Amino acid sequence: MSKTLKIALPQIAPVWMNRDATLKKCIEVIDEAAKANSDLVVFGEGFAPGYPFWVDGTGGAEFNSPKQKELFAYYSDQAVQIESGHLDEMCSALNQHSMACYLGIIERAPDRSGHSLYCSFVYIDRTGTIQSVHRKLQPTYEERLVWSQGDGAGLVTHKLGAFTVGGLNCWENWMPLTRAALYAQGEDLHIAGWPGNVRNTEDLTPVLAKEGRSYCASVSSLMRDSDVPGEMPFADEIKSAIGSMPANGGSCIAAPDGSWVLAPEAGVESLRYAEINSAKVREERQNFDPAGHYSRPDVTKLIVNRQRQSIAEFED
Repeated sequence: MSKTLKIALPQIAPVWMNRDATLKKCIEVIDEAAKANSDLVVFGEGFAPGYPFWVDGTGGAEFNSPKQKELFAYYSDQAVQIESGHLDEMCSALNQHSMACYLGIIERAPDRSGHSLYCSFVYIDRTGTIQSVHRKLQPTYEERLVWSQGDGAGLVTHKLGAFTVGGLNCWENWMPLTRAALYAQGEDLHIAGWPGNVRNTEDLTPVLAKEGRSYCASVSSLMRDSDVPGEMPFADEIKSAIGSMPANGGSCIAAPDGSWVLAPEAGVESLRYAEINSAKVREERQNFDPAGHYSRPDVTKLIVNRQRQSIAEFED
């Protein structure tokens, strides 16, 4: 088994509020990354169909607002429903190239009515099989006006070559116990998905790498006022509210000692690559292993509920 893994880190803008066009753009990136013999490609939080940048500047907290209702309906229409086959073509492309992927989506989950939205991080393996869907546990601040709370069902890790990979959405990466749940499963490559902005990634990424003695890849999107589609409801108001670049990227990769493999990059679309070596993890685990010799389960232990939550259980 190869001890190295090649990561493709696309920092790109979605075709905002257009699920199908955004997923097509993902496939184009996958095809390009395959030319570089990539093993894993990662896309940011809520990449398809995009992050709800309008909420903060258009009165998103106004109760029963006709404007916010219309915007939510538009958003949910473009959300991803895995069971309807929305990710099938992307899965086929990954299978064709034997490449794994983390993809941030806005999920319209049929097991929770089919109308509420979840910020989900999907792991697809090299055969194009969806292996986990992690729904964000705690939406942040104004996100709570459009996204629902997730559960622990997606708090899992996956073997990928010599690595064990796991991922979290945005500010979930600040949650110590959530991180610990992944460490406990042997995670040594952590994927942090972000909607964008170097202010989120430049400080935390090396901290997570050094805490976990793992590689940590932060992947962010871009968003510019020019990305707001003219046909979207209240497009002009949204452009005015969000500013010229509400998401400037900041994608980066840190090594297990906290040093940069790829330093944060801001303001540009790019597709960068890095080859990581599992020996570096073993070197840093020599003096600190958070779930191994530097843990004390006889004193402190975490209990994780990984059941998918539902409003009803049916016995037929």
